[in-house]
This record gives sequence, structure tokens and C-alpha cells, in this order.
Amino acid sequence: MKVLHVVPTFYPATYWGGPIWSTKAICDGIAKLDDVDLRVLTSDAAGPAINDRVTPTKLPYPVYYAHRMAGHCIAPQLLLRLPRAIQWADVVHVTGTYNMPTLPVFILARALGKPVVWSPRGALQATQDWPDAPNLAIKRGFEHVANLLRPRNAVLHVTAAQEARQSLRRFGGMAHAIIPNAVDVPAHVPRRERQGPKRRLMYLSRLHPKKGLEALFDALAHLPATFTLDIYGTGDASYVRMLEARARLSNGRVRMHGHVEGAAKSAAFAQADLFVLPSHSENFGIVVAEALAHAVPVLTTQATPWQDLDRHGCGRCIDLPNVDLAAQIAALATCDLVDMGQRGRAWMRRDFSTAAMVDGFEALYRGLVMQKRQEVIA
Repeated sequence: MKVLHVVPTFYPATYWGGPIWSTKAICDGIAKLDDVDLRVLTSDAAGPAINDRVTPTKLPYPVYYAHRMAGHCIAPQLLLRLPRAIQWADVVHVTGTYNMPTLPVFILARALGKPVVWSPRGALQATQDWPDAPNLAIKRGFEHVANLLRPRNAVLHVTAAQEARQSLRRFGGMAHAIIPNAVDVPAHVPRRERQGPKRRLMYLSRLHPKKGLEALFDALAHLPATFTLDIYGTGDASYVRMLEARARLSNGRVRMHGHVEGAAKSAAFAQADLFVLPSHSENFGIVVAEALAHAVPVLTTQATPWQDLDRHGCGRCIDLPNVDLAAQIAALATCDLVDMGQRGRAWMRRDFSTAAMVDGFEALYRGLVMQKRQEVIA
């Protein structure tokens, strides 16, 4: 089975956040299957600046990084390679929304009769959830055109039932498959000890208005001085400068660390007592799973698909517009956060394994290929 992934940006372009890791995890797992030939077609964009380019790393499958000429991922060489690449593939998996690769993939796959899996990675849900989302008119135009051009046998991949409901309000009648992201659960994490009244809050994600960071700054101002906040991530330069200015007014209670990954990310989790993601919209929120995998309990919002935090006893999922975030943090901080973190870690190990995710995509891909073969025979 020949599988083509078309994605605007790909590992090691980790500036773009969780979807980079999620897409790589899919590719890593699928490429290990005995009868699968996997290829990736992407741009070389490593960040928003036109000269931010990835340095390709050796991977066990071929990745072509087309030269980004403008915008987020406008890469003419990617478009030039698409026809032959899609002709080669048995199934095409396109990731991303409101960017260059998606519509050309739809057009070519439809013309060549190739099945498509589309992972919008929360963009459709964010547009549905977030009334202040930028460029709404342009996005609606994109959606209208995409709905007209998408292949008949295209399947929308979503990571949770909540993302499915919100996305299908914009693409009604489209087939969909729910396959959650996987998370790596470290074999060992440092043992945490209770630190008296001190509570180290942690945020790790893209720095963007939809993530609710400003609400978190406001909440911290109403919490005792024993609460501190460590922020990890990058984003638009002007927005980051605004957050840095607010951090400087916090008397050292807010520390901004920039982007971290690998061992540095694990070390950041090891210093945290409670992970807070007050997001206004998340299709999955891989950072929630990562925090739990590192035995850090989580406070997040009902705009994420993590309502089961309460049921598993490893955090809390709140209705952000209608509750006091500071009061919720303070209440959760009185709980046994060490035990809560261990329950979250056990949950991740049990239900969010890489094997389960790969099995889901393998079944989806093979089902689409078999359906196509049956149509040809008929």
C-alpha cells in the first residue's frame, strides 16, 4: 500500500506546535508496517519569517521539503510535484486547512480518482468555536470551495467527538473517522514531593490569543504570591512582546522560557505542579496528554476534548466564560496533585498508546483502498 502525506510543514519544523509531532507520529508508525511505502511532501518552512527554513533530519521514509517562497507554506515546487506523487499513491492524507496544499490535493485526487484522508487539525473547529477568529470571510470562502472540490470518497479525520461535531457543522454530510492522537509516556518520571504552599503553574503550547493566556495572567494576579507561572512556547512576535511586557510586571512570578522540546520539555514538566491550558478552542490538545504522561495534573476548559479529566481524577475541565479561573486553580491546588498526576499517567499509558493510533490509521487507509478497488471491479 502506497501512502502519500501532504502537509504544509513537517518535522523538524517544531515551531508550528502539536500538529508537527502528531503528523510525524502517524508517519513513523505507518512506515513501520511491512507492506507500506510512505512518502511525505511538504515545505521547508520552519517559522513565520521567510528565511526560517528547516534543516532536514534523517527519517526512515522519504520527505521532500519544497522551497517556501511566501506566506506560511507557499512552495511552487510542492505544487509541481503533486500530480506525479498523487498518481503514485493508493491513498493521500492531507493535513492542514486554509493553506496552499489542501485545495490542489482535492482537485488532483478527485481528477485521478484517489481516496483522501483530510486532517484539519482543529482549524475547522476553531473557526466554529471562536467568534473572533481572524479572516472569517476568507475562511468561509475557502470552506465553500473545498466542499465543492473535495473527492467523493474523502474522509475527515478528527481526534475527538467534540472536534467531529464542530467540524461537521461546516462540512455536513462528509464521512469522518475519530482517531485520537498518541502520546509517548516516559518510562520514568522524577518523583514529586509536596512543596508546602508553593504551587508552580505551567503553560506549554503555541502563544496565541485563542489559548486563553491573558485570562491566565489575570487569574495569577488574584492568586497568592506562592503561585508562580512558567510559560513555554513561541508565537507571533507582537503577541509575544505583549505577554513579555505583562510578565515583567509580575514581580518575577511569571517566567517566559520560549520553545522547548525533548529533554528540556521533560525537565519543564518535572518542575511543574499543575498544568493549565485555558484555551478557547482545541481539537485535541496534545500538550494535555503530554502533561499527564509526565504525571502533571491538568486544568483546562470545556472547549477542549478533555472532559474526562474529572472522571479519571487527574484534573479539572471548566466552563471558562462562566467560572472564576483563579478560584478554580486555587481549589485544585488544595488537592493531592502528586496522586492526581499518577492517575493521569496511568490513563495515558492505558488509552493513548501509539499502537492504537497506528492501528486506527492502518484500518482507515486499507478500507479506503479496498473500497476503491471494489469500485474499479464493479
